[in-house]
Amino acid sequence: MELDKMDENEWRYHGEGNKSLVVSHVQLSIVLRLLKYPAEDSENPPQTVEQAFRQVQNIVDFSSNVMSCLLGEKFVHSGEVVKLPLEFVRQLSIKVQHQRPAWRCDKVMDIYSGCALCLPNLTSPTLHQPTHTPTLCIEIKPKCGFLPYSKHVSQDIKTKVCRFCMHQHYKVAMGTRKRRGRYCPLDLFSGNRQRMHFAIRQLIDEPQNNLKIFKGGRCIFSSMDGIEDSMDLNSLLHHLRPYFQYGNNRINSHMTSKALLTDFIQVVVNALLSAGGGDGGMGTDRRGEGRSFCEASLFNKERSPHGSQGSPSDSVLYRVRQTQMLDTLDIEGLYPLYRRVEQHLQDFPKERTRLQMDGPYNEAFLEKLHKCPSEDDGSLEYAVSKVHQYRVAMTAKDSQIMVALVPSCEEEEDDEGLPGQRQHRDFLSSRPPAFSYSVSILDLDPKPFDNIPRQLRLDQNIVSCYLRSSCALPKGALPSHSGIFTGAEREDCTLLFHPV
Repeated sequence: MELDKMDENEWRYHGEGNKSLVVSHVQLSIVLRLLKYPAEDSENPPQTVEQAFRQVQNIVDFSSNVMSCLLGEKFVHSGEVVKLPLEFVRQLSIKVQHQRPAWRCDKVMDIYSGCALCLPNLTSPTLHQPTHTPTLCIEIKPKCGFLPYSKHVSQDIKTKVCRFCMHQHYKVAMGTRKRRGRYCPLDLFSGNRQRMHFAIRQLIDEPQNNLKIFKGGRCIFSSMDGIEDSMDLNSLLHHLRPYFQYGNNRINSHMTSKALLTDFIQVVVNALLSAGGGDGGMGTDRRGEGRSFCEASLFNKERSPHGSQGSPSDSVLYRVRQTQMLDTLDIEGLYPLYRRVEQHLQDFPKERTRLQMDGPYNEAFLEKLHKCPSEDDGSLEYAVSKVHQYRVAMTAKDSQIMVALVPSCEEEEDDEGLPGQRQHRDFLSSRPPAFSYSVSILDLDPKPFDNIPRQLRLDQNIVSCYLRSSCALPKGALPSHSGIFTGAEREDCTLLFHPV
């Protein structure tokens, strides 16, 4: 990428979050992630060029020096900071503006600093592609995969119903969602194939902002533009069908929609459970196994009495969950420690740098995470370490998992002379077809120290709302989802009768 020859016409809008906007190159497998500001600051940027550069560099350092060590280098792509020509950035901002969702336009792209994060485009990674078929990429935002086990939890419901399921009630009450989704993160993180299959199916039925599917780098399925009814299951099935009739003498055979989705989900589950190498082997995550079910999940426990065998210890799900579990105190136990640190910083403002509250995110920061005493000795150091652990855990809870898939040729599946590719193929060649794959984790930004009070208020509001709404509704009551099944699926369905 030649920075002095940047042309905005070679880039297209890719997506955006709360703090940044992403554009992808039309030919190269790279993306640029640019900062965003509130629209009212568009004429007067809230930070200098040096501060913007430091913010982006902090993202790179936190990802490469902290999260990479905890999650595994094979899953993390940290990228690099680039300084873009300001005229290119301004023209790019004009070009993508009309493609942005209206509800995101309360913020504008940073056109003053020229600082950006350059990353590989994980929706179209460079994989071995013997069929020249466009890469399929599944982006999952799994959220928190465990129930809190801290003695500081004041409401017993938090140890029975997961944060995500409770948050669904709050979002509906606040008007940000029309209906509650049926996905539960504890099912996805369980390691049990039936529960994982159920969880992914619920994401397909109600993706919200937790599921997107890309084909050749372009989004083909999501809940776009904040409109919940915008996803088109028939369109998704149309895109998926060629991938699952590729081999096994099924090119001309008819697959029902249910069978097609079953094959697709099975491939995704295989990738999520696959070990990516290293010394992890087939050890499993057993911690908190007694708390492996969320009472709000609609998964029928009778279908799978051993519903949480744990994920392989070198799988992406295991790594993400273990990092999330650095939140050992819950926000209720963490907040008093935050106040201890905050009071110290009010008395000694210059200590903020020594305690690394805003970075740098280096080996010394990582050492603070690992050297935290097991019990609170009343010290500032204990409080700082626990606050840092909580911030890292929150990053893991808000991360995204990318699964990229490319069909493998049947001839090459039987070729023992391809050791460099064998590590990517642990899928059976009968059904579903074999795929080469890569698994990555992204959105690994550091969470601000000053956001902790807001997290406590949000937690209190979510729990209070759930307790009110759960008293007013029958257990498991959900609005109907009559419009999400295709005609073919309605022809090929199973009725489950539950005792009342």
